[in-house]
Amino acid sequence: MTFKSVDAQWELISRGAEEIIPENDLKSKLEKSKSTGKPLVVKLGCDPSRPDLHVGHGVVLRKLRHFQDLGHEAILVIGDFTAMIGDPSGRNKTRPQLTLEEAKANAQSYIDQAGHILNIDTLKIVYNSDWLNVMNFSDVIRLSSHYTVARMLERDDFTKRYKSETPISIHEFMYPLAQGMDSVELQADVELGGTDQKFNLLVGRDLQREYDQSPQAIVTCPLLEGTDGHEKMSKSYGNDIGLTDSPEDMYGKSMSISDDMIEKYFLLAADADEATMSEVKAQLSDTTVNPRDVKRALGRALVELYHGKDAAHQAEQHFDQVIVNKDAPEDMDEIILSKNCSIIDIIADSGMTKSKGEARRMMKQGAVRIDNEKVTDIDLVISKGNEMVIKVGKRRFLRVK
Repeated sequence: MTFKSVDAQWELISRGAEEIIPENDLKSKLEKSKSTGKPLVVKLGCDPSRPDLHVGHGVVLRKLRHFQDLGHEAILVIGDFTAMIGDPSGRNKTRPQLTLEEAKANAQSYIDQAGHILNIDTLKIVYNSDWLNVMNFSDVIRLSSHYTVARMLERDDFTKRYKSETPISIHEFMYPLAQGMDSVELQADVELGGTDQKFNLLVGRDLQREYDQSPQAIVTCPLLEGTDGHEKMSKSYGNDIGLTDSPEDMYGKSMSISDDMIEKYFLLAADADEATMSEVKAQLSDTTVNPRDVKRALGRALVELYHGKDAAHQAEQHFDQVIVNKDAPEDMDEIILSKNCSIIDIIADSGMTKSKGEARRMMKQGAVRIDNEKVTDIDLVISKGNEMVIKVGKRRFLRVK
C-alpha cells in the first residue's frame, strides 16, 4: 500500500493530540510502514460501562479515524471483560462492576454511535473477553508477576486513595494489566486514549517488552470540558453534546459554550485543520469581530461534521427563529389529550424531560412556559379540549391539541 509522506501523516496525527510518547518512535514506525507498505496496527480501547456517547468521546474516536484515513489498520477494542473490573482512572472510589452481558449490551450501542465517526467498513472490532476470559489462574499469576505494587501506586488516583486511606481493591490493580494484555494480544503499534488513560497505555508498553514485542507508541488526546466550561463533558452533568443529538440541539448547545472555549471546541470537537484554526485565532483576537459570530461558525462546522451542510444551515435558521426571535418552530412534536392531565405527566411522558423529577426541577427553575408564559405550579392540570404550546428550556417544544 502507498502511504503519504511521514510529514503529511504527522500533521494529521498530531492535530489536537496532547502528547505522543515517544515521538521519534512513532515517526520510525511510520517510516517503516511507508517503506514496507504495511499498515500500522492502531488500537483504541473503549469502556462500554456507559452506552451514551458525546463529542467528548468523539475527540479520541476522531483520532482513530485519522489513522483510518491515512490507511492504517484501526482496531476498536470493546472492553467487555475489563468493564467487569471497572476502570479506576480518575476515580476516588471503586468503580461499580458490570456483568459480561451488561457490557456486551452497552457495547452494541457504543459501536452504533461510534459509526457516526469511524469508517465501519474498514474498522476491526474485537472484544477483549475473547482472550482475557480464557486465561486461567496460572496465566493471571504470570501476568501480575510482571508489575510491582510500587509501580501501581505511582498512579495518581491510586496514590491519592492510598494516602487518604480510601480502600483500593486488589482487582483494581488488574485493570491496567488487562488493558495492557490487549496490546500484547493485538501486537499494537500505536494505542490511543484520553489523557486520563496515560498510565494504562504506558503499562501496555511495559508488558509488550516483557512479552518480547516492540512497545507501542502512545497518542493521548485532551479531555473536552462540557458546555459549562468547567466539568469534563458528561451526560450525568448535563453539559454534553451527544453524537446522536439532532442538528438543532447540536447547534444550540454549541452556542451556549463560553467564548474562551471556542478555540478548543473548533480543534477538538469540530476537527478543524491548521488553516481554519489560524482564521479562528485571528478572528478571536480582532476586537471588531463579535465572538458570537465565530461561535456561529463553530455551530455550523460541528453540525456539518455529523449531519451535513444542509442540516447545518437549517439548524442555524431554527436557532434564529426559536432562540434569537423567540418564536415557536413550525415543526414540533404534538400530542392529543383524551383526558385531563397534569403538566408534570405531559412533560415527562412526552420525553421533554427524562423523568418526572427533572420535570419538577425545570418547573421550579422557571424553565417551563405555556404559550410563552412562565409556569411554576407543579400541580397544574391541563384540561382536554385546550390547545397550547409547552416549552421546556430553550429548545424543547410540544404542541398540545
